[in-house]
Amino acid sequence: LGMDTVHIHRHSGLLSALGLALADVVHEAQEPCSLPYAPETFMQLDQRLSCLEEQCVDALRAQGFPRSQISTESFLHLRYQGTDCALMVSAHQHPATARSPRAGDFGAAFVERYMREFGFVIPERPVVVDDVRVRGTGRSGLRLEDVAKAQTGPPRVDKMTQCYFEGGYQETPVYLLGELGFGHKLQGPCLIIDSNSTILVEPGCQAEVTETGDIRISVGAEAPSTVGAQLDPIHLSIFSHRFMSIAEQMGRILQRTAISTNIKERLDFSCALFGPDGGLVSNAPHIPVHLGAMQETVQFQIQQLGADLHPGDVLLSNHPSAGGSHLPDLTVITPVFWPGQTRPVFYVASRGHHADIGGITPGSMPPHSTTLQQEGAVFLSFKLVQGGVFQEEAVTEALRAPGKIPGCSGTRNLHDNLSDLRAQVAANQKGIQLVGELIGQYGLDVVQAYMGHIQANAELAVRDMLRAFGTSRQARGLPLEVSAEDHMDDGSPIRLRVQINLSQGSAVFDFSGTGPEVFGNLNAPRAITLSALIYCLRCLV
Repeated sequence: LGMDTVHIHRHSGLLSALGLALADVVHEAQEPCSLPYAPETFMQLDQRLSCLEEQCVDALRAQGFPRSQISTESFLHLRYQGTDCALMVSAHQHPATARSPRAGDFGAAFVERYMREFGFVIPERPVVVDDVRVRGTGRSGLRLEDVAKAQTGPPRVDKMTQCYFEGGYQETPVYLLGELGFGHKLQGPCLIIDSNSTILVEPGCQAEVTETGDIRISVGAEAPSTVGAQLDPIHLSIFSHRFMSIAEQMGRILQRTAISTNIKERLDFSCALFGPDGGLVSNAPHIPVHLGAMQETVQFQIQQLGADLHPGDVLLSNHPSAGGSHLPDLTVITPVFWPGQTRPVFYVASRGHHADIGGITPGSMPPHSTTLQQEGAVFLSFKLVQGGVFQEEAVTEALRAPGKIPGCSGTRNLHDNLSDLRAQVAANQKGIQLVGELIGQYGLDVVQAYMGHIQANAELAVRDMLRAFGTSRQARGLPLEVSAEDHMDDGSPIRLRVQINLSQGSAVFDFSGTGPEVFGNLNAPRAITLSALIYCLRCLV
């Protein structure tokens, strides 16, 4: 979990009884507002907050708290006009200015948090106040004696006992908590016993008695510097699970912040992490056809934009020749820069199915389309966010552009498109934050090295599988070449011949003889073909 210190209260064995007695009492009051956050409404906001503050103070005084023990904190529930994601912000760290309510600069707090959560701001959009809220806190007057007794020499061992740890049984000293004084340090393994609790200090950890008589344990975690860039099987597994967890958390953020049924309920989306060359490193168990193709999308953007990628940029693409599938699958890609590096150190991306992006029929998946534009808005390489600013006007124009084509319409649900795109950017931002924490723990060189190790390990797994498959066929007297044929609804053949090379553990997938491109929309671009092959190989591994 990355924790290096554990604090244990000396009365922790009393469970929640002591905590309830010592805890502060909180009373909150909230009411809807629906006002713009603007200078002309600041006075109304201050008045509403003052009324709610009085309610909180009165409620706490009725419970016996004197005014001197009551404190209050004000909040505003803010969102950009036309968006659905509101954030409850406090101005606790943003004092009032000439252009803010007297309670504090909520606008600055909102922009700061919105940037942290979503990775961009919408400066041209007005901000709306959905709710006003005040939290009143009555501080408990109960206090415990907070001074531990002074040391009277080294800590006394009450007895020795045998405890079983990872390396086997070890002689473990037992100390009595009541006999320990401020500053006493105990090296693990050891036991600290009290009338209501037993504390185990594991090997490699150190416990220290604080001035209040509590126990502070320093966890003997492996220092980041001891994890090198050289491949280690244990750390390969650790990094593999950490990367997958990052992709899964990106997916949870996307599902939570999106508003469309396709993403929020049907879960038609995918999230993944990519190395500095755009190669897939890890993904969550999302849509298989997305995951295999997204690598092509990221690598296309790297080749297309090159040095034109800058911090604060987020890219949007759905073109089949740029790693896309059908147009409603919009891929949002965020290149991540790191101090001291001139090129992105990794990429995060999310692909989500949008219910409609224009075209000749609602849903943007017409059965009789013959050109790409008839399926809706096309994005080859579009900067959705530039310099940390969401390009709402430009993307809105692009989503409405299909309406200029005879017989076509622009997007029929612009609000959902914009909201889900913001959700995808937010999911990417979560991935960046989590990988940033990983780099902070282990260092950039180590994290990038294990991105490469994971990719190399995946290659070895596939090669071993192909060798095992080929050897099995050879042992049964069967040829190393396998083939299959199937047909589309219109009779077009799909022929595949796979030639396995045992010495290299490789295979050639040959689609020669497959039917030609059709004058319609049932054609598989390169990225989707590769995605199908990758999924098949994953299943076999």
